[in-house]
Amino acid sequence: MELFHNQVTHEQGGFSIRMFHPSFGLHFLAQNISPPTTILDFPSEARFVEELRQGYDVVGISFIVPNFLRAKRMAELVRGHSPRSKIVLGGHGTPLPEVAGEIPHDEVCVGEGVRWLRGFFGEDPDRPIKHPILADSFGGRIMGVPVTDSAGHLTPGLGCPNACFFCLPSNFFGNKYVPYLETGQDMFDVCVAIEKALGFRKFYVMDENFLKYPERAYELADLMAKHGKAYRFSIFSSAENISKVGINFLLRLGVISVWLGVESKFEIFAKNRGVDFPSLVSELRSHGILVLTSAILFLDQHDHDSLWEDIRFTVGLEPDLVQFMQLGPAPNSPIFRKYSAEGRIMKDVPYQEWHGQGRIWFRHPHFTREESERLLAEAFRYEYDTLGPSLIRMYETLVRGYRTLDGSGDPIIARRRESLRRRASKFRPFLAAAKHHAHNEASRDLVARVTAEYNDVFGPMTLKQHAQSQVVRAFAAREARRVEAGRNVYQPRTIVTRYRM
Repeated sequence: MELFHNQVTHEQGGFSIRMFHPSFGLHFLAQNISPPTTILDFPSEARFVEELRQGYDVVGISFIVPNFLRAKRMAELVRGHSPRSKIVLGGHGTPLPEVAGEIPHDEVCVGEGVRWLRGFFGEDPDRPIKHPILADSFGGRIMGVPVTDSAGHLTPGLGCPNACFFCLPSNFFGNKYVPYLETGQDMFDVCVAIEKALGFRKFYVMDENFLKYPERAYELADLMAKHGKAYRFSIFSSAENISKVGINFLLRLGVISVWLGVESKFEIFAKNRGVDFPSLVSELRSHGILVLTSAILFLDQHDHDSLWEDIRFTVGLEPDLVQFMQLGPAPNSPIFRKYSAEGRIMKDVPYQEWHGQGRIWFRHPHFTREESERLLAEAFRYEYDTLGPSLIRMYETLVRGYRTLDGSGDPIIARRRESLRRRASKFRPFLAAAKHHAHNEASRDLVARVTAEYNDVFGPMTLKQHAQSQVVRAFAAREARRVEAGRNVYQPRTIVTRYRM
């Protein structure tokens, strides 16, 4: 529900980034089959039952491993309230061996879902894919302030041929890339359609390694330049592919943030071989591109010393955001098969704990489950204590980029610089509240430095920004009280979307 808060900024208190994400895959499926379809995002049990009573021919339940018991409960409700409905299960939870005997169902979708589901309904599985028109997120909050800085959602394809041993999505799709938007023209057409329908010119690209096939990105950039579209994109990419296309191309394409898999300084994957991460992260940020680095904890080669060496290495890159994720051997992944053969999977650990942000569920030669939970929290806290709030680092990146791109004669780069100015100005009113709520000296120094940079680059705040700053302080104070009281959970409303009904 809350990717950033749950996996990236959850130790940052009132500075944590809050937003909800819809069930992208379900909407993609609904858009690409003929039968009238209803999608329920975040339903309560009562709302789910209410919908079941309308009488459906088929009920599809998509779930991940930690939601095994929820999927089981939902399937039981289907059998109780709509016994004539066929139940189709899908998602990363389906490879679990207990699915066959414990979750009532009629079919299990295996692999890529659009073509499978079309075949299930007797349709042509290979007819053209239609991309849904969908917002990437909703319900955003920054320091308690409701924000509407949303984006359109793009899924150019699924899977990744890099086949890293820990990667469930890559292995789920057979270590192959399954394209939906095969060309730059395909992507451009969807961007135009989303802009026309929803007004978004910013897009979150849900693709494991978007730049793996750069020809598509090159064509997209050319089309944007030809039609005068200054779209902006948040992407996932391995370091090797960023190095291939170069920073200047990322700017021309409109990349505003990159999720970068650093993983570990000890486990050198092919995608990271020879990469100078300190220089790469610094160069991206200096050009106004936000960087989220992800690292894996509790690899086999980690003992207490090397674990902290990896933590310090990742934090030392000084990115905008950091995701520390425990190694998570999930069904279908090579690491799961290896650990299963070695008898290292803890079969008494319930599936709801198999998510990488709590305790490990395998036997590690140097760490207990209790230690893994404590050390994960300490890693996130070390990042926060050392670098300060991610939000303020992000604002710093915007100002850095605005400085760096000064004087460019390239009209496309000039438009990117103007976009950085607008975004930086929008978030300036948060700095006063950030100063008030900074939790240690490093955070106060960061806020002071960024405030000074804003003043130097943009001059004093306007009267409007001063007024907005006072509003932000009120919201931030309320959010701080919520966090202090332990009331830090936001529940999204149920969203009902009906296709062709």
